[in-house]
Amino acid sequence: MNILSHSRPAVFFIPHKNLFQQSIEALLEQVDIKVGGTRPWDLCVHDRRFFRRVFLEGSMGLGEAYMDGWWDCEQLDEFFTRLLQAPAIEKRKSFHKFATHVMAMLTNQQTKSRSIMGIRKHYDIGNDLYHAMLDPRMIYSCGYWKEAKTLEEAQTAKLDLICKKLHLEPGMKVLDIGCGWGGFARYAAEHYGVRVLGVTISYEQYFYARQCSKNPDVDIRFEDYRDLDQTFDRIVSVGMFEHVGYKNYQTYMSTVRSCLHHDGLFLLQTIGGNQPSICTDPWFQKYIFPGSMLPSLRQIGQAIEGQFVMEDWHNFGPNYDSTLMSWHKNFCRNWNGLKSKYDERFFRMWNYYLLASAAAFRTRKN
Repeated sequence: MNILSHSRPAVFFIPHKNLFQQSIEALLEQVDIKVGGTRPWDLCVHDRRFFRRVFLEGSMGLGEAYMDGWWDCEQLDEFFTRLLQAPAIEKRKSFHKFATHVMAMLTNQQTKSRSIMGIRKHYDIGNDLYHAMLDPRMIYSCGYWKEAKTLEEAQTAKLDLICKKLHLEPGMKVLDIGCGWGGFARYAAEHYGVRVLGVTISYEQYFYARQCSKNPDVDIRFEDYRDLDQTFDRIVSVGMFEHVGYKNYQTYMSTVRSCLHHDGLFLLQTIGGNQPSICTDPWFQKYIFPGSMLPSLRQIGQAIEGQFVMEDWHNFGPNYDSTLMSWHKNFCRNWNGLKSKYDERFFRMWNYYLLASAAAFRTRKN
């Protein structure tokens, strides 16, 4: 038997907070977030490398560290609601943000081929996921909650609002650019007696919409908006313009104008940014919406000059908070039926995406 003895007691060293931790904690304290606190929006850090990663990599480091399980928060939406109010957040730069910006300047991230690649990474990951998360019509855009109590009511109200703004009449030809899973096309044809052509470049959306659209007045095609050459009485685009890209805004509007009857109406629903931009957040670019970006009022206005006369502008952006929180509730409630296909890292990624987005609308950043 070997017997080990020590002449001095063991000493445990507690490392001091390094510069990275001090800086991150100071930033969070500005908006009443505490590392190791007990409130729902406080952070629980499991890996001390978190501080260096976030300090150096910004939003990319924050998102990837969460996906890797380095930190948690009981109410992630409340954490982001506070974080997005910190003035230093707007000024922080990182390599990932710089690289994303440079790529957007040097290349067209939304060419026909790149657009399909970006759409496949998000919209083609599985109809089972979206069926579990969305309302029965599979509407993947902001609902209209003015008088609605449920997600389904909010989405139905939004579809009807669109139809009324377009002054749809029986027999009209309607184009739906970026038709998703065909929810608007089916609703407009059934309730307003119009003929609708929906176009999408998502394979999963295309096959689903074709299968569900039994109405002979609904036609769904796999087609890029830049290849359209027909004329319509009305054109609508819901939640698709975020994927067009600033280098293609003029092309998009010119294409819509050439496809619209001389006395027709065009309705565009899009998420908007508060300032002009040419790219999106690096983490969202990599994991959620490759090639996406949010247009500003100025960018939309410049794109429609000489093409359209603005007749109506309706901002119901705060409604997206309730919409996203409803999607998140559905996603979590139905996770047990999804986790055989999607792993825990995906769950954390999707959870982060939905709740960070809800906070962005809640704080009027989008």
